[in-house]
Amino acid sequence: MTKRVLSIGECMVELSQAGQGLLRKGFAGDTFNTAWYLRAVLSQNWQVDYLTALGDDPLSEELLAFMQKAGIGTGLIRRIPGKTPGLYLISLKDGERTFSYWRDTSAARQLADDADHLRKAIESADVLYFSGITLAILTPHAADTLLSELRRAKAVGKHVIFDPNIRPRLWNDRQRMLDTITAGAAASTIVLPSFDDEETHFGDANVAETIERYQAAGVQRVVVKNGSQGATVAEGSQRTFVPAVPPEKLVDTTSAGDSFNGGFIGRLLDGTPPAEAAAHGAAVASVVIAHHGALIEPALLPS
Repeated sequence: MTKRVLSIGECMVELSQAGQGLLRKGFAGDTFNTAWYLRAVLSQNWQVDYLTALGDDPLSEELLAFMQKAGIGTGLIRRIPGKTPGLYLISLKDGERTFSYWRDTSAARQLADDADHLRKAIESADVLYFSGITLAILTPHAADTLLSELRRAKAVGKHVIFDPNIRPRLWNDRQRMLDTITAGAAASTIVLPSFDDEETHFGDANVAETIERYQAAGVQRVVVKNGSQGATVAEGSQRTFVPAVPPEKLVDTTSAGDSFNGGFIGRLLDGTPPAEAAAHGAAVASVVIAHHGALIEPALLPS
């Protein structure tokens, strides 16, 4: 019987550098990137669906077709007349990226406004994935609605997986950001934080503090990503260090964490032990950051 992973968030129009002053159009967004790599890694025993909201414009139609071609289910996506997808531009310097966003009127901000639709979508899935960005783009009421449904899913034994992905420019209040991120973790069974975010915004002195804080929130498994310094997989008192895989050439760190998440979750759901799954996530990320843009062809990924 086919099982379903439901990734929840925003997929945007991506403009990336194409050389000689030209830009390349694509589609990406943190939870969609992870869904893309999940679909590439997971066996066909799993269906990967995406939950967002899109408009009725040509770009929304193009985005839907792009998702469907990638094998990602779109049947749960809400359509909102008069709205459009958000857009962002990647600027690169020495492989590191900065972003400029145009997303204030993005349809995805309304993905949780229909509570009945949201509940049915979440109930239809076996595994849920979301991020701090998912929470940040919603109104406080809609974020609370989403978290309530995810807590229900956790309570009935579903896997709820959360990447805090802390982006302060998306929040208008720092304390609300920290409180909502913590609430997101408490609604989850697995949390996949990046240590540089946790150090900057929660003041964690080391990876151990990040692990302990999320475990105190009720998280069963924590996987702390720490860039070139590797990752740490924690469950209960057990800690396993997983080294990073250096890329052949650092080209673009866009989607490094998202692709790690996809590689890790994909292997984990197919029964690979957590540390081995994290090692595969590191290998996937290593290949992704050696290419331009958030999404690369699945054929390029390690088997």
